[in-house]
Amino acid sequence: MSRAKSNSAADQALSERILVPTYLPQPMTLVRGEGCKLWDAEGNEYLDMMGGIATAALGHCNPKVAEALAHQAGQLWHVSNLYTTTPQLDLATRLIEHSFADRVFFANSGAEANEVALKLARRHFYVGKQDRTEIVAFDGSFHGRTLLTLTATGQPGYREGFEPVVPGIHHAPYNDLEATKKWVGDRTAAILVEPIKGEGGVRPATQEFLSGLRALADERGCLLIFDEIQTGMGRTGALFAYEKYGVVPDIMTLAKALGNGIPIGAMLTRNEIAAALVPGTHGSTFGGNPLATACGAAVMSELTEGGVLAQAEQTGIQLGERLDAMATRLGAARVVEARGVGMLRGIELTKPADDVVTGCREAGVLVISAGANVVRLAPPLTISEAEIERGVTVLEDVIARVIA
Repeated sequence: MSRAKSNSAADQALSERILVPTYLPQPMTLVRGEGCKLWDAEGNEYLDMMGGIATAALGHCNPKVAEALAHQAGQLWHVSNLYTTTPQLDLATRLIEHSFADRVFFANSGAEANEVALKLARRHFYVGKQDRTEIVAFDGSFHGRTLLTLTATGQPGYREGFEPVVPGIHHAPYNDLEATKKWVGDRTAAILVEPIKGEGGVRPATQEFLSGLRALADERGCLLIFDEIQTGMGRTGALFAYEKYGVVPDIMTLAKALGNGIPIGAMLTRNEIAAALVPGTHGSTFGGNPLATACGAAVMSELTEGGVLAQAEQTGIQLGERLDAMATRLGAARVVEARGVGMLRGIELTKPADDVVTGCREAGVLVISAGANVVRLAPPLTISEAEIERGVTVLEDVIARVIA
């Protein structure tokens, strides 16, 4: 029987009864969004400082994306990749024009994009008749929940109960180039790295580390993969984080903000690497479908032509300054560090973050955690100065109250 009306308490009870409990959702039902605001079933308004986990880059129900979705819904929904569609070509062209890449593979999520990136790295050397199958990833990383990407994820807790995992994947200390060198050898196919660890505590890579990884990959003859699923699409103030660092990868993965909430992922690479994937080696029924790619093209248009990227650079600076000042006022007894780049920020606390997340929600501001002690902020890039002020003020008040 369908349900015509929503009620947060009833919805939570129903959720606990009928959904597989892989998440612990907040005790509310969200029913509407606009810009940086969300409303629950009871009409309570919230300022969204987490953006659907760095996904709603243009804000909720962005008019340009909604228009693109509605238009495409009246034209063509799905035909599979056995046929060519113009929205897919449009988005691929835009991504290539604004990146290092020559080729794009479309998937439905970040995990799928990382999956094909790792498969491509292995197959690239298989085609070249080199025995390179190993992957070097990093401690504290997060790359997805498929068996391959789960193995690459550098957080053992996520792998518990799913062993044995995929062999040949090693983890080195993040931001430690010398230690990483010990793992990269003549059987390494690729180094997989997040320019900023998102799930792993919002920890930016140092310039020395990423530049060193590029040099190391070149020296040892392996590929360098950037997982830009959280950092891509303007989150750092540049369209892609690799531009911010001036370090160009061989393969890059995107998702999250690419569709502004519509499920889509992408893997980008150069011609000579993409050549390893021929018909039958990989595929996706829904990847690159007309609805998702039409939305992705609208997102790219707004970022590159609509002024959002320039705005994001300025608001990222403002957000960083406000958080640094907040950390100073709260002191070392409460805040270990405020860190991040652009509109991806983390506040490491001296105590667990859960009570702060709850307190902010009760005060009408939505934030999330990234590890036990880190509050993560990834608001829409379109957030206003006044909204940043409100969000940081509430966050500061809650931290001051919760961590006495």
